[in-house]
Amino acid sequence: MSSPPASSDLPDALQDVLGSYERYLSAERGRSVHTRRAYLGDVRDLLQFALDRRHLSSPGRDPGDFGLAELDLATLRGWLAAMTAQGRARSTIARHAASARSFTAWAARTGRTGQDAGVRLRSPKAARPLPGVLRHDQAAELMDVAQQRAEAPPGDCGQQDPRVRAVALRDRAVVELLYASGVRVSELTGLDLTDLDQGRRTVRVLGKGAKERVVPIGVPAERAIVEWVQQGRPVLACDGSPPAMFLGARGGRMGSRQARQAVYELLDHVDGAPAMGPHGLRHSAATHLLDGGADLRSVQELLGHATLATTQIYTHVSVDRLRAGYRQAHPRA
Repeated sequence: MSSPPASSDLPDALQDVLGSYERYLSAERGRSVHTRRAYLGDVRDLLQFALDRRHLSSPGRDPGDFGLAELDLATLRGWLAAMTAQGRARSTIARHAASARSFTAWAARTGRTGQDAGVRLRSPKAARPLPGVLRHDQAAELMDVAQQRAEAPPGDCGQQDPRVRAVALRDRAVVELLYASGVRVSELTGLDLTDLDQGRRTVRVLGKGAKERVVPIGVPAERAIVEWVQQGRPVLACDGSPPAMFLGARGGRMGSRQARQAVYELLDHVDGAPAMGPHGLRHSAATHLLDGGADLRSVQELLGHATLATTQIYTHVSVDRLRAGYRQAHPRA
């Protein structure tokens, strides 16, 4: 019996299909590089599963003659079932199913298949654990820690190292902005200097799907950003620096990894704070807004969620916190 085709070597015809699909995701859907990579990886895995499945039933057939019409509902279900048998998480299986439905819909719409095999594909609902959030006092303490670092006393030589202080000013501005606006870390690192409107205290953000929105920030966040831009950014900037609002230590645009590291390090100094990165500050901002009486629709606009259902998880967080407080405080809880 011949061996099945190598898992990393799809036939040229299918490679061409993947290339066309990637162009569609980029040009027509405006998907980010990370989203395109995830979708293409899922579809590549699906196509390889279909090829291996066919090889087992018809070992003599040439992999090169595989057509997308062979990608039927039974194959799609078998693919998801195989992942379930491997112990994959429900969220992972749900994401793979969504990738498959997007691909089969595109294939049918562009005439590559006669019908959309994925339209009837169902997947398990992904479990949505409640996100970890900071308490109000922990959020305040985080900002105090960041400010204290930015205002650290002079070193042994009588003055604080300018680059050390510049990074501290930047990190303070990063955590203030993340918590004030609830922006994603990719949105934060994509900000340019012109995206800040000081007069209105807002920042212009380019979110998922290249959708632009304007979000408000508070006075402490604005103050921290202005201090960083005026006093810290010039220290890190160099001739080749981009117009990015936040710069890395070498003068380039600050990356997501650097932003995460800044949040992790500062949170290490907050007693009892859960381990979290920038996304945890986004969760905290949304939860604290709802705790304070903000309506769900406003929070949806602030976070840039496409649907209200995505934002509703934060109502669960707030109710859970309310229930915990009730159990602790009420004598007959």
